[in-house]
Amino acid sequence: MKRHRATVDAPAWLTARPIAHRGLHCIARGVVENSIAAAEAAIAKAYAIECDLELAGDGEAVVFHDETLDRLTHAEGRVAQFSSAELETVGFRGADAHIKTLRAFLAAVAGRTPLIIEIKSRFDSDFRLAERALEALSSYAGPAALKSFDPVIVAFLRARRPGRPVGLIAEAHFTAADWPRLSVKQRVGLEAFTDFALARPDFLSWNVADLPHAAPQLCRHSLGLPVMTWTVRTDEERRRAAHFADQIIFEGFEP
Repeated sequence: MKRHRATVDAPAWLTARPIAHRGLHCIARGVVENSIAAAEAAIAKAYAIECDLELAGDGEAVVFHDETLDRLTHAEGRVAQFSSAELETVGFRGADAHIKTLRAFLAAVAGRTPLIIEIKSRFDSDFRLAERALEALSSYAGPAALKSFDPVIVAFLRARRPGRPVGLIAEAHFTAADWPRLSVKQRVGLEAFTDFALARPDFLSWNVADLPHAAPQLCRHSLGLPVMTWTVRTDEERRRAAHFADQIIFEGFEP
């Protein structure tokens, strides 16, 4: 059996700092997730930043978590129904902020802290969002890593040799309720890591609710891959993460 080899050596910055989930957001202070303000708040506290990408209707990557605008903004509908220019005029609820493209987000962060960027996927072999992320990062000098739940996306990123760490997001259970687009075969495959050899990630991002677990332990101790864990919200989860992961992606408190 051929031993797994990461595509790049995981740099020390990847797990050196606690990682603010979607930035250091707090809606009570008017700071919304995945906004420039949330990024600035994380930078001020020397945290790394995790953020999410969705694909706008014009093929541009925008920093936003949901597939639809309804939960977070004053608009309604799918992100993909709007151009990036239209999305940049959409205001967030409870905050003086607007959706930003990845290029604008990178320009604002300007290398001041590491970025862990999640590529959203519909598990349909659509590589446009991953491609746009790579294009935006090609001229970015700061520390940044890419990751996805979709092993096919991870493999695509790896094949493009981005010169940056590429990680796989995973958890122990892919339920039909949480993953309605996936077939039973796909959910079973993700739970069983059947495409791990295809993805060949440089790091693992694992659900804290599923710790301890054999998969992240094998990645850490047998393959030497860093493991970050999401989303840590309580002291108990933080204590558990300290035993079974190398760094936390946190929300709702400050470590």
